[in-house]
Amino acid sequence: MSAADANIPAILLRYQVEAINLFNANSLFVEEKSRRTGLTYGFAANAVVKASPRVRPTNTYYIGYNRDMAREFIAYCGDFAKAFNEAASEPDEFLFDDGSEEGILALRINFPSGKSIVALSSRPRSLRGMQGDVIIDEGAYHDDLEAVLTAALALVMWGGRVAVISTHAGADNDFNTLIEDIRSGKREGVVHRTTLKDALEQGLYKRICLVTGKKWSPEAEAEWERKLRATYGESAAEELDVIPARGSGTYLPRATIEACMTPDYPVVRLTLEDGFERRDRQWRETYIADWLHDIVRPLIDKLFDPNRRSFFGQDFARSSDLSTIACGQIDPAAILHNRLGIELRNVPFREQKMILDYLCRHLPMWTAGKMDARGNGQQLAEDMQSDWGFDRIEAVMATQQIYLARMPRMKARFDDGTILVPRSDGVVDDLRLIKMVKGVPMIVDRTDDKADGAKGKRHGDYAIALMNLVCAADEDIQPIDLHTVDSRRVTASDFAVTTTGFGTIVRHDNFGARGGW
Repeated sequence: MSAADANIPAILLRYQVEAINLFNANSLFVEEKSRRTGLTYGFAANAVVKASPRVRPTNTYYIGYNRDMAREFIAYCGDFAKAFNEAASEPDEFLFDDGSEEGILALRINFPSGKSIVALSSRPRSLRGMQGDVIIDEGAYHDDLEAVLTAALALVMWGGRVAVISTHAGADNDFNTLIEDIRSGKREGVVHRTTLKDALEQGLYKRICLVTGKKWSPEAEAEWERKLRATYGESAAEELDVIPARGSGTYLPRATIEACMTPDYPVVRLTLEDGFERRDRQWRETYIADWLHDIVRPLIDKLFDPNRRSFFGQDFARSSDLSTIACGQIDPAAILHNRLGIELRNVPFREQKMILDYLCRHLPMWTAGKMDARGNGQQLAEDMQSDWGFDRIEAVMATQQIYLARMPRMKARFDDGTILVPRSDGVVDDLRLIKMVKGVPMIVDRTDDKADGAKGKRHGDYAIALMNLVCAADEDIQPIDLHTVDSRRVTASDFAVTTTGFGTIVRHDNFGARGGW
């Protein structure tokens, strides 16, 4: 080898070679990778090497999820065939017979060995009867990865091998489930992981500089990585660091929610019978006033610290779903305590306004509230703004932009353990209904209401109220502290410090659980 040859870098980087070696030694190989690290490129080289020898050559079937991916892979293979001086044919298009009536449009390169590299434009229904290796590219983005994998594994019986290569698309995605099954021993296979850090340490940016004619330096590499991470923003952990996001499925895991729940804080429910709104107005007002005095007021007196600002968040409904109100305070350790939850079903507009007015008057040092202003809730929110101040009541239009800006603030409190909410099946169910939809945390489903004797559906109502409570608690305005002559004021001596899993909370010593609350 000449001195000039010694300076020629290897065609593939070390992580590419490691992945190929593992693939060639195992029936099922899975690669979880950072974006644009060249793993598919390396596997194209391997496909050419395995299809070209005269002794035991191997077919390769490449499965992407669209035609452009198939064309790109075949182009890589054609380049490698020329680089390796292999007498391969030019790529040609044909209909691949997968057992369906229409077949699949495919691209193919043939070798003198009698073997081929075939790139399919969509997933096959079946690969039975075929022999060779299968590469499933960007597996996390296939509509039905398990079906594709089942078709591919049919080739393993005759010595074929299957590779699933992909970046992540969420912790609940089938691709991540496959990885977890292999790592837990539930499924035979091997997993290889390549992060951006791994690729850079093994020469990725140096290779980019070589190809593009740029001069490499540590400073230039650091700046390139900084810009790349800035481009991906919050997605960098998943796209570059190979950390599957909890984004494609459930937004908050049950364990995270339950770690932030306490039985000390109640959810009170008021369900009114059909026709309540037709009764005499004075009778209705008396009924609601009695309920507030007998049920809600004792809880406010016993659970709320009189020396702390109070806030509420609300989600509106009139009949089909729940109208929910989450009331809370922030303690000296910056933990947000949702000390009281209120769930209203089939409660008329006027009576909902009575309840909200009551909270503004009686919550200690009440400061701010954020209210759902979609649909019929808009008038209620505007009435509250008119009565209590536009700087204290916000009418929230729950658009995708609002969800995207505010749901993460609530999630951060659950992740950090800086929120305590009532221990309630309904609260858990509502929080579990938050899903990532095209990168936006939203509520799209309904679930049955599990409260004793309840009839109706939940639509993530308490989750919206909590989101609004979190944002209300962030408001930096002075509180309103209203009390009347006949109202009992609790004092600091009524409260005691209690240690929880995440810190300390202030709890009223004399509060005991009351049935159904």
